[in-house]
Amino acid sequence: MFQIGPHKLATPVALAPMAGVTDLPFRRLCLRYGAGLAVAEMIGSDPRLRNSRKTQLRSRHDAEVMPRAVQIVGNDPEAMAAAARYNVALGAQIIDINMGCPAKKVCRKAAGSALLADEALVADILRAVVTAVDVPVTLKIRTGTRPEARNGVTIARIAEDSGIAALAVHGRTRACAFRGEAEYDTIARIAAAVAIPVWANGDIDSPQRAAEVLAHTGAAGVMIGRAAQGQPWLCGQIADFIQHGRLTPAPSTDERLAVLSQHLGELHRFYGELMGVRIARKHVGWYADAAGLGTDARRRFNSLQAPADQLAVIRELFSQASQSRQALAA
Repeated sequence: MFQIGPHKLATPVALAPMAGVTDLPFRRLCLRYGAGLAVAEMIGSDPRLRNSRKTQLRSRHDAEVMPRAVQIVGNDPEAMAAAARYNVALGAQIIDINMGCPAKKVCRKAAGSALLADEALVADILRAVVTAVDVPVTLKIRTGTRPEARNGVTIARIAEDSGIAALAVHGRTRACAFRGEAEYDTIARIAAAVAIPVWANGDIDSPQRAAEVLAHTGAAGVMIGRAAQGQPWLCGQIADFIQHGRLTPAPSTDERLAVLSQHLGELHRFYGELMGVRIARKHVGWYADAAGLGTDARRRFNSLQAPADQLAVIRELFSQASQSRQALAA
């Protein structure tokens, strides 16, 4: 069992926070299909951004399965503590600190994974946030700033000493971004070095891969990122396999259509028609890739401007895909 403070997660499989991906509609879907935790998109600690439309949308947690986890990002201990207090007041039940993002626009501000180069500042931020709130605080990191400077074990020990309740580790350094393959030896050393639960993260795209990573690292759970895009059921498949040894088949074409139709409807309602139609395009692209619909289908969908047209074309495309599979099977 994976426990974060008072919160006992139903499964040890978490959905990673991903900017522009893990909004409320997607989190709700992944939780419904078996994720034990779904962390919201990162929110900047700068108070001047709190009233922006982007931040307000990222701060919404209505009708979400609990516990509600909010990720904050920044490089100033006092500002991070204030951001934690602010988000707890809005309903956050877990505060997650981002020290794993490799994006240049984040690292240029000496935030995200750039912080791993300054262990003293890491300690100051962690202590400030943990002291500021009465909910559990978790941390997401990478293995270090670059391959020749993997200090993940040191950071993990600082995190444990600072009162961090759980740790997620992506098996790449900041310099690696998402290139090459994730390495799990450092995650194994981290899991052995601390008593707090650790999620292994990076290149986990199947139940079998998740089981291999858990066996290799000794981590308490796994965190799924990009592989869940277009496959909100993947976290549940992984949980079934590692907890019960069941290899749950992927949804049928008809089931995928039902999930996607529901997802699109929630995106349109959540963002409004104009913004919802635009955001739906990237999600449909991921579903199309996972379902093998091809680039022509994506181009056709991306030209649409109305929610009703998007839903109609999706039904048509999936119907064609289902007929093609039936013909091949005959």
